[in-house]
Amino acid sequence: MTAAMRPPASACPACSAAPAAEALAAAQAPSDAHVVLSLPTIHCANCMRAVETALSKVPGVHSARVNLTMKRVSIEADPGLGAEDLIPVVAGAGYEAHELDTGALSATQTDKAGRDLLMRLAVAGFAMMNVMLLSISVWSGAEGPTRDMFHWISAAITLPTIAFSGQIFFRNAWGALKAGRLNMDVPISLAILLAVVTSLWETSLSGEHAYFDAAIALTFFLLTGRYLDHRTRSIARSAAEELAALEVPRAWRVTQDGEEQVSVADLAVGDLLRVRPGGRMPVDGEITEGQSELDRSLLTGETLPVYAAPGTSVSAGEVNLTGPLVVRATAVGRETSLHRMADLVAVAESGRANYTPLADKAAKLYAPGVHILSALAFIGWFLYTQDFRVALNIAAAVLIITCPCALGLAVPAVTTAASGRLFKKGLLIKDGTALERLSEVDTVVFDKTGTLTAGAPQVTNTGDFTRNDLEIALALASGSAHPLSASLTTALREAGIAPATLSDIAEVPGHGTQGLWRGQQVRLGRAAWVGGGQSDVTSAWLRVGDGPAQVFTFTDSLRDGAEEAVRGLIEAGHRVILMSGDTTRAVETLASRLGIPHWIAEALPQDKAARVRALSDEGRKVLMVGDGLNDTAALAGAHVSISPASALDAARVASDIVLLGNSLAPVPDAIATATRATKRIRENFGIATWYNVIAVPLAIAGLCSPLIAALAMSASSITVSLNALRLR
Repeated sequence: MTAAMRPPASACPACSAAPAAEALAAAQAPSDAHVVLSLPTIHCANCMRAVETALSKVPGVHSARVNLTMKRVSIEADPGLGAEDLIPVVAGAGYEAHELDTGALSATQTDKAGRDLLMRLAVAGFAMMNVMLLSISVWSGAEGPTRDMFHWISAAITLPTIAFSGQIFFRNAWGALKAGRLNMDVPISLAILLAVVTSLWETSLSGEHAYFDAAIALTFFLLTGRYLDHRTRSIARSAAEELAALEVPRAWRVTQDGEEQVSVADLAVGDLLRVRPGGRMPVDGEITEGQSELDRSLLTGETLPVYAAPGTSVSAGEVNLTGPLVVRATAVGRETSLHRMADLVAVAESGRANYTPLADKAAKLYAPGVHILSALAFIGWFLYTQDFRVALNIAAAVLIITCPCALGLAVPAVTTAASGRLFKKGLLIKDGTALERLSEVDTVVFDKTGTLTAGAPQVTNTGDFTRNDLEIALALASGSAHPLSASLTTALREAGIAPATLSDIAEVPGHGTQGLWRGQQVRLGRAAWVGGGQSDVTSAWLRVGDGPAQVFTFTDSLRDGAEEAVRGLIEAGHRVILMSGDTTRAVETLASRLGIPHWIAEALPQDKAARVRALSDEGRKVLMVGDGLNDTAALAGAHVSISPASALDAARVASDIVLLGNSLAPVPDAIATATRATKRIRENFGIATWYNVIAVPLAIAGLCSPLIAALAMSASSITVSLNALRLR
């Protein structure tokens, strides 16, 4: 965001209201520019220091702070500095960087909901302790005015506390009733309200028993379950918003008078745009001028750059690697590839929201039964005794003893225990229902590049070359930003090779690098340009003078634990599918290497999403494991999804589970743990059910007061919590 886009600010709040404030602000110096860059390749504290150090050396940069969790850097700089000035600095430090639109990232705010829930829980806990102290005095034998005074003091503490702390239940229950349905919060709210009403009734009649302690204890236990549930997942951000944030905010438009920088919102179909090396395509279009190579890995998963020349079609989000290009826009705004992909993700996210958790399924049967029993108990006892007070007390006891506190704790207690177990193994659960969905998985779909493989080519045959040739190759590779050149440079330097002395080194966009060595022309690049032959594997060719062309071959290394994960899933009876946008030969080779029987190659993002949807339509419960922009729609559309922590922000947001380490080995164990967790949840439902089968008849028979009912309810809650801890 540039300074021109930021609203002016006065020096003091009082001046802001004065008529002369605008003139004062206009006279002040412009505000600093605030730039946010995405850093998808950083992974440790050293990366943070390297990026911050590189940026701090730039004149005009006041501060640079890297957030490793979000893989972003926030930069405060002089108004004249923009993302286009700072991205090359980060790239020079060895890290990929892209500009993010700060307006599209407003959803990543502080966890206000969690703080609010914790505050309500703390208030309820403090109030409960005080009311329990007063209740002990009553239980110890306080009578008459003293007992009534303690009851009224308890009421004064309980009523405002429940009005504040219980809002979350009352709002949800009212919303469900207005929609004509029942959820778990309806019987919870009725139990709390009936306990309060009964207590006020008893207190006003100077009765011996009041149940303010039961009402506040109910509220506290239920808030505990709700907070445990909240802690198992982070605040969900929309992956569609993250995709939109990847759009280039500004572009260079070519006009008759030269070039001008404009907002992408001002672009129209037919505009000519200049995209410099290292720049991301702002629109879909066709190249009209220049030659280069394009990195399409974000959109298609292709591991290698593709040659681009006049007539080549390009898509928004692709990266121009080597040479300047002029592109004629054929689709802008919401018609570009990025926005169409965001639309796919939004549809997939809304479809996943239809999943009904086990607790909600139980509530559909549980809530009506609870209400009917309590109403029948009230009617029966009122007809039998003709005493409204006795009937109300027994109805309250039935409603309290059947209050779904145990059910409310059954799911969050188990998911918290299971999430802690998986976190130790390197898996972070983001969504509250992810464990339930993971336990239902029968089909696992893997992306290839960056998921099963490391996503970085590695040279395999340096031993076929003389040291002299390797020195020449290193000198040429060092002058190129091409991924194969970068890989070759790293490998040769680690082998102790020193670059030869070359002159006139130049990179020919779309072809390779050339120079002069002892009067001879030397080239490193594509086979057709160097004069090489055909190769069935990823390759780069070297030619020295009039000598024969020689080939460097490359392979993509497997991610740690990939073989173990695939083998474990197949042995467990899961169907495993490899789905990638890479070439047919590359995908087939990897599938054969890992023993994956089903694979799909050259799949576009919409193809991946459609395939996942087709599997779901067949009744399959699909786990999608992927890391790229081209996987985002499929991740969002799958029954449950996992992405590595190194994945692009949009892919990480679209997934339910984040793989914190580099190894895929924990994936089979995660499914097994989720299956055990779901079994524990069902056991907890069984415990709660048997508890009600035993306790409800006692309450209906008038053998349980509301206070005893509250104690029994607490005992059932403790039981399901202890059962959940068995997962650890």
